[in-house]
This record gives sequence, C-alpha cells and structure tokens, in this order.
Amino acid sequence: MKEYLESVEEVLKEQNSSEEGLSSQEAEKRLAEFGRNRLEEGKKDSLLKRFLDELADPMIIILIVAAVISGITAVYEGESFADVIIIMAVVIINAVLGVVQESKAEAAIAALQEIAAATSKVMRDGKVVTLKSEELVPGDVVLLEAGDAVPADGRIIECASMKIEEAALTGESVPVNKLVGLLQLDGQKDVPLGDRKNMVYMGSTVVYGRGKAVITGTGMNTEMGKIASALAQAQDEETPLQLKLNQLSKILTVLVVGICIVIFAVGLLRSGISGDAILDTFMVAVSLAVAAIPEGLAAVVTIVLSIGVTNMSKRNAIIRKLTAVETLGCTQIICSDKTGTLTQNKMTVVEHVAEDEKELEIGMALCSDAEWDAEAGQAVGEPTECALVNDAAKNGYEKTQLKEEYPRVGEAPFDSMRKMMSTVHQTKDGQIVQYTKGAPDEVLKRCTYAVKDGQRVPMTEEIKASILASNKAMADKALRVLCCARRDWDAVPENTEPEALEQDLTYLGLSGMIDPVRPEVKDAIVECREAGIRPIMITGDHKDTAVAIGMELGIISSAEQAITGAQLDEMNDEEFNRRIEEFSVYARVQPEHKVRIVKGWKAKGMITAMTGDGVNDAPSIKSADIGVGMGITGTDVTKNVADMVLADDNFATIVSAVEEGRRIYANIRKAIQFLLASNLAEVLSIFFATLIGFTILEPVHLLWINLITDCFPALALGMEKSEADIMKRKPRDPKEGIFAGGMGFDVFFQGLIVTVLVMASYLLGHYYESGVWEFVNSPDGTTMAFLTLSMVEICHSLNMRSRRGSIFKLTNHNKFLYGAMIVSLILTTVVIEVPFIANAFQFTPIDLEEYAIALGLAILIIPIMEIVKAVQRKVEKTA
Repeated sequence: MKEYLESVEEVLKEQNSSEEGLSSQEAEKRLAEFGRNRLEEGKKDSLLKRFLDELADPMIIILIVAAVISGITAVYEGESFADVIIIMAVVIINAVLGVVQESKAEAAIAALQEIAAATSKVMRDGKVVTLKSEELVPGDVVLLEAGDAVPADGRIIECASMKIEEAALTGESVPVNKLVGLLQLDGQKDVPLGDRKNMVYMGSTVVYGRGKAVITGTGMNTEMGKIASALAQAQDEETPLQLKLNQLSKILTVLVVGICIVIFAVGLLRSGISGDAILDTFMVAVSLAVAAIPEGLAAVVTIVLSIGVTNMSKRNAIIRKLTAVETLGCTQIICSDKTGTLTQNKMTVVEHVAEDEKELEIGMALCSDAEWDAEAGQAVGEPTECALVNDAAKNGYEKTQLKEEYPRVGEAPFDSMRKMMSTVHQTKDGQIVQYTKGAPDEVLKRCTYAVKDGQRVPMTEEIKASILASNKAMADKALRVLCCARRDWDAVPENTEPEALEQDLTYLGLSGMIDPVRPEVKDAIVECREAGIRPIMITGDHKDTAVAIGMELGIISSAEQAITGAQLDEMNDEEFNRRIEEFSVYARVQPEHKVRIVKGWKAKGMITAMTGDGVNDAPSIKSADIGVGMGITGTDVTKNVADMVLADDNFATIVSAVEEGRRIYANIRKAIQFLLASNLAEVLSIFFATLIGFTILEPVHLLWINLITDCFPALALGMEKSEADIMKRKPRDPKEGIFAGGMGFDVFFQGLIVTVLVMASYLLGHYYESGVWEFVNSPDGTTMAFLTLSMVEICHSLNMRSRRGSIFKLTNHNKFLYGAMIVSLILTTVVIEVPFIANAFQFTPIDLEEYAIALGLAILIIPIMEIVKAVQRKVEKTA
C-alpha cells in the first residue's frame, strides 16, 4: 500500500488501528509478528573465529612455532613433551581469556546501549506513554515534536506547522513542511521520497512544530532499513588511548623481534651451528619475546574502560562514546544550563501581576502543551508549562475541562528564537480568541493594548514601564516570569504563521514561578573549584534571575560577572575572547551564543563541556570537547550528538562523571606502568643472563608469570577507587602522552629494581645449591628467581595503588587486588611445590629457608618504593 496516496482513514483501516492507538495486548502480538523496530546488525564473529584471531597475534605465533620445534625435537630425541604441553596450554588459556575479556567488554557496551536506548511518546490503551523506540509496531500512533528523532516510517494524521529534516534520506538540507492531506500524482507514476510531505521516515528529525503519525513500517521494513540492508551497523570504536597503546605494541614488537634476531645470531656464533644449539638459542630468543610483550595490555585497557563506563551509567552518567572517558579527566570548563541541571526543574507559580488573575491563569494553561493527568493529580509535560497548568488547576480550572470549553483550532508552536508560542481557541458561543505567552520583553514588543480597570486601553510608555518594573521586581526574587497576552478574531485565522498571529496583542499579566536550586549542586560547585574546573551558567532567563541563582550557588560573586546575549552581540570575537574570563553567567542567550561561548574557551586552549536539551543546542554540544545531553528533558537530537547523557539532568552528575573519568584514566596509567615495568624486568633479566651465559628462566615460566601475576593484578588496579586528592589536582593536559609526569623514568627505574632483586634471588639459589657465588645454570636458582619474579610483581602491584602516595596512608581497600595476590601466591606455590607440576616446569624442590629468602626479596620492593616515592614527593613539592 502506498500510504502517501491514501487518506488517513484508509491508512488507519489498513493498519487496523485508530487515532487512539493500539491496545497493549495487540501491540505485544504485533511485536512478536514483526519483530523489534531496529536495523539488523552486522554478523558478529563466532567464538571459534574470535579464538583463532587471538592465536593470530605475531608473538603467539612465535610461541606456537617454538612448541612445534620442541615437539619435533622431543620425538627424535625421545624426551618429554612437557614443554610442548605447557606452552600450548598457556597459549590456549591466554586466547580463552582474551575471548572472555572481549565478550565482557561487549556485554558492558551492550548494557550501555540498552540504557541509552531512544524512546518515543506513543498512544497505548488510549493514553500517552513513553516506550523504547524499538518496541514500536505497525499501527502504533506516535506523538512528534521539535527535537524528536522520527522512530519509524509513518503516515501523518495530525500536523501543526511541523517541519522535518530528511537530509539523511533525501540529501535535501532544507527542512520539509509536512501536511496531513492527500498527495496527487500529477501525471507521475509515483511520488519521489523527498516529496512525500504526508509521511515521516526513520532517520529524520523534527525541527519545528508537532504532529502525530500512525506507524506503517518498522525496522528493516523502513526506507532506512532498505539502505541499511547491505551494511553492518555495528562499528568498533577505539579511543585515542587505545590507538596510542596499539602504536606502542607495534613499536615493542619491532624492537623485540630485532633484539631476538640479534640474540639468536650472537648465540649461534658463541655455541656453533648444531641442532641443539639452534633450538636452545631459538628458545632464548622466544623467552625474550615473551618477556617483552605485555600480552594483556590491550585487554586490560578495554576491560577497565568498559567496566568504568558501566559504573558511570549506574551514577546516571551514560557515556555514548568511549573517547569521552579520557576527555572527562581533562575538563577545565563546564558550561551548564540552569533549568533542571542546576535547579530541581519543579517550577511552581508563586506570584501573579494582573487585572484579572482568572483570565491570566486560563490563558496560560490553554497556551501550553502540558496535559492534566487526573490519576496523578498533576500536569505532565515540559516543567514550565506544567507549573502553569498546575496553577490553573489549583484555582479550579483543570486543563481537561478547559480544552472542552476552549478547543484549540490553530497554533504557532514555541520557538526558542522568538521565545513565545500562540494558540487559537473557539469558545462555546463561537468566539475566536488567541492566547500568546512567552518572555515578557518579547511579548510586550507585540502588545498594542493593555487591560486597565477592566477596560482595554492603548499601551502607553507609562503602562509599559509599570509592567517592566513588576517584571524586574519578580526577577530580583529569582522568579522566572512569563507574560500572557490576548487577541480576538472574527473567524479562525487562515494564516497561523507567527508573523500573522503575534501582533496587535492585548497584555493580560505576568506569572512568576520559581525553580529551587538542587541542594547537592552547591557542594558540586565547590568540588569543581578545588579540581581546577570553572563552572559557567547559561540560561535564557532574565539577567536578574540568573545573577540571583549564580550568586546563591557560588558561581559568581557579583553582577559584573554576568552578561546578556544582547551585550554579547555587541562584542566582536576579538573583544569577547579577550574578556571571556570576566564572565561566568550568561543570561538571555540564544542557541548561537552557546557556540560562541564554546569556541571562545576553546580558543584559549581550554577543554570545555557544554550541556543542552533543545534541538537548537545541538551545534554547541557538537562543538564542545564534551557534549552533554539531558536524559529527561533532552530531545533525541541532542542525545544523539552528545558524548554523554545525564539520566537525571543533574549538574552534580557531571562532576561525579569527571571524577570517575579521572579515576579510570589514572587507573589505566597505573596498570600500564605496572605491566611495562614488570615486562621490562623480565626482558632485562633474560638479556643479562644471556650475555653472562646462563638461562635464568624458560619461555613457559615467563608465559605463566605474564598470565597469572601480570594480567590479574593489572585488572585489579583498574578497579582501584579514587585517591583522596583526585579532585584536588589540576585537570590533565590533553596533549600529554602516556609517559608524561615522569612515568617513563618510573617504568625504567622500577624495572631495573625488580631485575636486581630477581638476579640476586638466582645468585642466592645457586649458592644454597652449590656453595659457590657465581652465575651458572642452576635449578635452585631458576626456581628461586621464578618465585621472586612472580611475587615481586604481585607486591609491586600494591605499590602501584598510588603512583606517588604511600600505600600505608591509603584509606580505601582494593579487595580485587588482595584476591589476585592470594590466588597468585597459591598458584605459584603449587607450581614449584607439587612434584608432577614442578617437574613439568623443570623446577627443583627448594627448602623453607630458600622459599622465605625468595619471598623476602620480593617483599623488599615495597620499602624500596616507599623511599623512592618519598623522595619524589619532596622533589615535586619543592618544584
């Protein structure tokens, strides 16, 4: 059926629906029949494919080659297959863990997508309800308004000046004026997609007005579905940090392969070319490769990021882009809307200024899109309009009753540019009356009359001055003030464009309402200051109201720190950029001012976050380093372009997200430092041992250490809670590299310390075995070196709970790290003490004294690092 060529009645009949929508039972049946309203995703790799991808890593391939050569040697020489079994077991375990970690990361991201799922207002069981857009079915009736993303294809059944942006489908950048009526073919075989003005399509956006549509196609049965049928919708996203780590891994791989080739060549020259010499030298080179590559690095970063982002969602900050996590830690400026973000968004009318308060309340309630919910006993809709409808109901004028007495016959929807809306109504006796409400200064410009002593009189400068004085007096009390005006018509106006309706108005009065500040925001503002973050308040309210709220919250200390949009227009970019630091409150702003504010701060090199909810806020949100959409009042457009969505529209949530972002980034750096220092110690130990002429550890030993005593503590470090002073530090410079802040030196220095401890353990092991102090091949030495290296890395993970602070002063406890330590100690002890496992790893039994010495050397890393940190703290404090 070509719905655009059929009447509304025919389409509703075809869909077996009505303007009241479907029943819940019928919707469930259709959901089972048609499936969910979402585009098909590209096929995900099977578990086997993922497993094979893990084995395709160059370093893993080297290990498999080593296992094959060892197996061939064992067959010809009749030796044990222990090496082969252990290498392959560790390779398989490592691959399985990689697949498991990747699956966990995907599950975490899928959970976030579920939380951030788009919603739509739908008629179900005759009532307006909000549902996930994917639950829509053919026959559903959806309500659309400015800022909404169209959730599926549908035939328009009601339209009030609705304009829709369809560039994603048609390539036409100009919004399309929509209508309800039939389309004519005019000699054509069909109507082109871009000319189907009585249809709405998935992937388009409502930019003006409002309307209703009955859904005719969902999911892959939409026009967007046709385009997407051959495309995979899911795309992997890598953060800048992950890209840097991938580059680091490539560099390490090249360096290691180069070193391995050199070591292999030197080994052959020293021992001669023979089968045994080639195998032994090759295994040494493999050992070096295994030691150098932090196999778990990428997996650890992905897991820490995904788990951290999931934790953020539990705190009402839904991260839509992983890149936002890193940027949050650098945030220096937070530009925030006032209403609903800094305040409670529970507007209540507390004051009127009018000749006839009754008509003022009725006019305000009628000229709004908020509806009365009899069951809840309150209005539902946009908070400001709800306050007006609640105010009228409190005085006996419920919106439901008013709609029956004054049915709406025309309207000019609210527009943030003109800051008002108008509705036209027909009374029971046939009179046509228009009510206009909006910002007092804008409505007054269009008023040529006023009501005085019950009579309509011409608007004079004296009357206007009195109205403005009342407006200022209410604004000084931090009230939000709206003005209402009236216009009478002889007949329903044919032209309902704003320019036609909003002139020759009669002023009726003012309503003042207040939206109390959120109690938690004051503390969040203080926390921002301590963290080196500057809070900026942006509002469309009157300057006096903005100043009162700004001073109450501690954002500003005087009115001189506030500026209006009009004053901003008087400045050129050069002057504004020069003076931008003078202002922390912006009042009476237009959406384009927000873009200018963002660009001004970015021009100063400041990392800027910007909040927004309306469709016109999208450009500023997109311009900001961190775009923050509102989860409650925000439109689909702003949510879609935002990096982060606030589920509770609360400023304090932004601050807690910044803290979480700092924690995640700090923990990732701790994990990276720990892994690189540990692997450097392994490389140096193998390298020095090879140069001296003995084998300190075999590849299987290093694989075990990397698998057990590297990955698990690194993951546990990612779970570390925030350090006490994390929000008292200056924001991180976004240009700094992974090794900034002396981390490169720390990695080298710590790796060297661990190397010395491991070499000392090997030397002591050989001495206990032979009574001679020398570096030669020694079973006891290898066993003690393995125990020390395993445990020193575990102990060092304790040091890494804070890069500079003493671990003895940390008040938080990391149960994940303690658990990893205990498990690692038990498993390492089992490997060297249980005979058949020890034999497989070529370990020799050591007595209690040797065990205690090896463990003692490992524990030494803690006091050594405490001394080093104390010196570093003193040096940094002096600097």
